[in-house]
Amino acid sequence: MMQKISVLLVDDHQVIRKGLRLVLEDSGEIEVVGEASNGEEAIELTFQYAPDLVIMDLNLPGIDGIQAMKMIKDIKPDQRVLVLTMHEDSIYLDKVLAAGGNGFVLKRVADVELLSAIRAVHRGEFYVDTSFQKYLVTRALKPERYAEMKKFELTTRETELLQLIALGYSNMEIAKKLNISIKTVENHKTRIHDKLGINSRSKLVRYAKDNGLV
Repeated sequence: MMQKISVLLVDDHQVIRKGLRLVLEDSGEIEVVGEASNGEEAIELTFQYAPDLVIMDLNLPGIDGIQAMKMIKDIKPDQRVLVLTMHEDSIYLDKVLAAGGNGFVLKRVADVELLSAIRAVHRGEFYVDTSFQKYLVTRALKPERYAEMKKFELTTRETELLQLIALGYSNMEIAKKLNISIKTVENHKTRIHDKLGINSRSKLVRYAKDNGLV
């Protein structure tokens, strides 16, 4: 019989921990060995239970997820930590990478990606939410483009929307694809225009192509 992957859940919301426990244990592959509601508990229980994997939220009372991860990694560098967060800005992914995290998944797609992420991280791979993959490629292979992107600080959602604009999607099509309102699409576009100093669609398309987004 295959040995189950042992997991410690770290989230300050009990209802989220309960839901995650049900999903993970129903898979038959994972055993939840403990739960923590804050950073201090996360550190203590990581060393108490020595799980294969810690699933860490970033928004925690007291010591936050990034700090807790750093403290765990300082003492136990090989401890695998998978971040599960609501934050869609690439700056949080950068912080997780800097802290030595082993994976990054958004809560809104946890039902689709979390099990795959756990398996990958348990195998020793780094797993990143699919919406960040182009960002990581640009970060690794085109450092000058990455530096430019960081200068303008487009959020992950804005970058995703810019990609769709460059691919020829209309506002209505973008709204449907991202499951947001047309008004929200327009607000994102306004912020993109302001940040990049670009006012025409054709120039946005050129910017996206020049920066490896499409």
